[in-house]
Amino acid sequence: QVQLEESGGGSVQAGGSLRLACLAPSSTYRSCMAWFRQAPGKQREGVASIDTESTSRTRYANSVKGRFTITKDGALNTLYLDMKSLRPEDTAMYYCAAEPGICWLPSLAVSDYTYWGQGTQVAVSS
Repeated sequence: QVQLEESGGGSVQAGGSLRLACLAPSSTYRSCMAWFRQAPGKQREGVASIDTESTSRTRYANSVKGRFTITKDGALNTLYLDMKSLRPEDTAMYYCAAEPGICWLPSLAVSDYTYWGQGTQVAVSS
């Protein structure tokens, strides 16, 4: 069982920044991990993903490229999502996800992840 715990959500004005954190067990040292988000009435969508063994291997949704950065601190067993230049359309519940094992290709597909956190809310006002 892999338990994930997100933190760092909140309310911010457009143009602002937030950092999300996801505390993960040490067993995720070899895994694909990702951030997803889900706005009311919309499907859950992948935002950013990373190979935790080779953290230079990342993947981003087009809507967040250049604004969001995903990183993993192996010593702290924590996944981060640094978000800048936030927009009202970034408002959503943000979820951390993990798929243990060799990460052949960081994925943004919901179906590729087995373990999920409870989510942390991000609200961006205009």
